[in-house]
Amino acid sequence: MNTREDRFSRAMVETPPSGIRKFFELLIGHDDVISLSVGEPDFPTPWLMREEAFYHLEKGQTSYTSNWGLLELREEIARYMERYDLHYNPAKEILVTVGASEGVDAVLRAVLNPDDELIVCEPCYVNYVPLAHLTGAKIVRLDTSANGFYPTAEQFEKLITPKTKAIMFCSPSNPTGTMIPAEELKKIAEVARKHQIWCIADEIYCELVYDGFKHSSIGAYEGMKDYTIILNGFSKSFAMTGWRIGWIAAPEDLMAQIVKLHQYNTICAPIMSQYAAIEGLKHGWNEVEKMRISYQQRRNLMYKAFCDMGLSVPEPTGAFYMFPDISSTGMDDDAFATELFQKHNVAVVPGSAFGQAGKGHIRCCYATSVDKIKTALERIAQFVEEKRNG
Repeated sequence: MNTREDRFSRAMVETPPSGIRKFFELLIGHDDVISLSVGEPDFPTPWLMREEAFYHLEKGQTSYTSNWGLLELREEIARYMERYDLHYNPAKEILVTVGASEGVDAVLRAVLNPDDELIVCEPCYVNYVPLAHLTGAKIVRLDTSANGFYPTAEQFEKLITPKTKAIMFCSPSNPTGTMIPAEELKKIAEVARKHQIWCIADEIYCELVYDGFKHSSIGAYEGMKDYTIILNGFSKSFAMTGWRIGWIAAPEDLMAQIVKLHQYNTICAPIMSQYAAIEGLKHGWNEVEKMRISYQQRRNLMYKAFCDMGLSVPEPTGAFYMFPDISSTGMDDDAFATELFQKHNVAVVPGSAFGQAGKGHIRCCYATSVDKIKTALERIAQFVEEKRNG
């Protein structure tokens, strides 16, 4: 056995495991547990997309594609992005990735040098900070908890220094479901242009918005294409989590750097996933809308239940998560989630898994059946009452 003390990468040893996957692993072998933990749609991928994948498999189309992905898919992505006034050349400004998560890694490694500063809005998706840490960059945390869980231009302005290389945010947000208002996003764009820094915008939930809200992209504002990197994918809106298919859109000069990493670490996204994605973009929007309406109904159910429990919770305007404050129970979020799982068979994610700004909260995903949501909420209400009266 190798006994050298330095036999592992220090940066990797210092990187914590995912707080989400921790609770996911606990579920294995526990069929009696209701999971509100993992952000995965309970819908199967729409049939027309599965059928398209079967067709190409039957034809024996199982080869590599271009590193960039199928040109037809990139062209469809470019047409789709025009809905949000985003204009990208499918040949050199759009890269198909193995899910949006690969995109996060590739972008951060292509942009950041050791000692560069990255401003991350917290609470945030669990892979942003660890992947940034592996680049050697300094992570500057912007706490959004006092502002309705979205960042403001004023907050960014206060944190920017000569070493700031990029800012990073997700709207609609994982884990809170909040969106950055369009008027605030425009101000953030002005700050980014003024300081000439990258805006890394995770827009994976942009089709899952509610109450008449419409997604706005920071890349659509005047002069922002040169400073914007957009991450998106099919996992959430098209219920394609296991297909591992996403994309990056960015200026050509940056994309020439990103694609090099993609060539070495993945080569290309699975070809059958790419064909399914093409079909979804062409003909799958009615299915997306059915899922969105269902999520909105589930959100309404969950929001009312948490309000009835007396828990403070922002009403989500997008995504499929809710982020109630459980500090009134007198427990910290990790202990709350652990005991809820052990005693009441409900799995949620501690808010601190998404950064210190999430402490005292839990993330609950409502992308599961209404019956399971109702039962889980009854158990959570019972648990909250026990702790308050204990």
